[in-house]
Formats: sequence, C-alpha cells, structure tokens
Amino acid sequence: MLESLALKYDGQTLQVIDQQKLPHAEVWLNGTDPLKMYDYIRTLQVRGAPMIGVAAALSLACYAKSGATAEQVIKMAIHLREARPTAVNLMYAVDRVTELARTGFSAQGVEDIAVDIFKTDETLCEQISLHGANLIKDGEQILTHCNTGALATAGWGTALGAIRKAHEQGKKIHVYVDETRPLLQGGRLTAWELAKLGIPHTLICDNMAGMLMAQGRVSKVFVGSDRIARNGDFANKIGTYSVAVLAQYHKVPFYVAAPFTTVDALTASGKDIPIEERNPKEVRGEMSPQDAPVYNPAFDVTPAELVTGWVLDNGVFNKDQITSGEFLKR
Repeated sequence: MLESLALKYDGQTLQVIDQQKLPHAEVWLNGTDPLKMYDYIRTLQVRGAPMIGVAAALSLACYAKSGATAEQVIKMAIHLREARPTAVNLMYAVDRVTELARTGFSAQGVEDIAVDIFKTDETLCEQISLHGANLIKDGEQILTHCNTGALATAGWGTALGAIRKAHEQGKKIHVYVDETRPLLQGGRLTAWELAKLGIPHTLICDNMAGMLMAQGRVSKVFVGSDRIARNGDFANKIGTYSVAVLAQYHKVPFYVAAPFTTVDALTASGKDIPIEERNPKEVRGEMSPQDAPVYNPAFDVTPAELVTGWVLDNGVFNKDQITSGEFLKR
C-alpha cells in the first residue's frame, strides 16, 4: 500500500485526489486506467511535476497488471508522456517504464519501477526539505508561488517541504502565498495545505508581492520547478519570473527547490524548454468578453542569474556550482 496526501495505491487500483475540487471538497478519482490518467493530468486534476510522474507510472503498473502486453504498455506510456510537455519528471517516469517494456517486460517489473519512483520521491522530498529548512531562520517571512507541497509530490513537497520542515523545527515563520493566477494553485491548494499543517500564512494577489518586498516584509522567496536546464535556468508556474525580478530588485534571496528528476541535463538553457499553452477559458473570467483573444502560457522561464541558490536533494548550489556542472554529479 502506497499513500500520500494526493494518492493511494493498493497494488490493484490507484486513487488520486481531484485537485480541481480542492479546497471545498476532497473527491477521489480512479486513476487505474492510464487513459483516464492522461485526462486527469491534462486537466490538472492531477498536478505537480513530481506527482504527475508518480501517478503516470503507477497507472501504467495497473495497466500492465491487468494483462496489457509490452507493446500496449509502450504505446500508453508514449501517450501519457505527451500529457504535459514542460514537466520533465513525467518524461523521466514513463521513460523508465518504456525502457523496461522494450528490454525485459513483466507486469511485476513495471510495478517495481512505479513503486521505486514513488518511494524515491518521498526520500528526495525529505532531503530537499532539510536542505531548504537550513536556509530559513527563526522569525523569517517566506513568499512562495504556486503549490509545491504534498499535493504536488509523493512526499512532503519541495519548496513547501522546506517551509514545513522549518516550521516543525520550531522556527516562528510566516508564509505569504501568491494566489497564482489564472488557476489559483496558491490560493486553493497551498493555503489549504498550510492550514492543515497549522503554519501561519497570508494569501495575497500575485500583484501584491512587490509591495510586500518594498515594505521589507519578505525575507526569502522559495519556489518549485517543472524543469531545470543544464545552465540553471528553470521553468515554473507562470508568474515565477516576475517574482524573481522583484526579488532581485529588492535584494531578497530567491531559491528554487526541486529533486534531481526535475533537472534536464539534455536541455542547455531555458530558451530550449518547451512551454505549454493552455485553454483561453482559464484566463477569461465572468467579467471578460468571452471572445477576447488570450495568451495563456502555463509556465515561464526564470534565468539563472536571478537565482540565489538551487535547493536540490543532493545539496544547495550557488551560481558557480551550477556553471561548473557540479550540481549534476550524484
């Protein structure tokens, strides 16, 4: 039995929490069928770079155990791989399954890989949380963007995991939560997680972050990532780049937290990261003209020169260590 805040797997069936229904209702979806899992990932009912990789792998395990052939598993893995183009964790997970299916397929083997991906992510989250918490001092006020907690991973989370660990260490911290337009992952999900954990927090509109920094009310910024390029540039939820620019101007340390599964050594820089564009309906509100043209990128790219440190599972790295490639060594 595997269980996290957002996922339950009993060896036969996979259940995932519907993150579109949160925080008002906790609805569980059957993710056993990988075709349905594809839809869940596309519609953000399952989201968070590490979590979609874990969920996709476990869904493929269910498919293999139902009697699917190696060829069918490969075809389904390729389909799942296309669900979200930016988050490299998804590619990492399904490619591990595809490699097995092509070289030595067995249903048990697929399940073993999926379970390993889940448990590895738990461990990675613990390591990231410890490294990140060491950067947070008692009494600090932390700004975060989007959702990077237990809903987005198999473990504690990445950036939010560091915040959680700092809180559990007894540090008196306060978290400012960007609402994260247009789908409000901060307002709906991060605020919900922080409330469940009893961590003091305040929800703000995205365009309030600069004012808070100018008032000296932000000590550090912690965000997550969906893909980190070889030079340290990284893609994260749209709005992250704006926060990074504001942080540099106001001399606020800016950290990105992620596991090694988010690092893409094959992508040279941020300009090579594919950016997903989503449905215009996500942006048009009730007060907007329903035929208004919309530009809706799901992610933006923050250049490495705006980052104070990269908090990975194998340590905290500065710009020189990123440039030298030291962060790629394991």
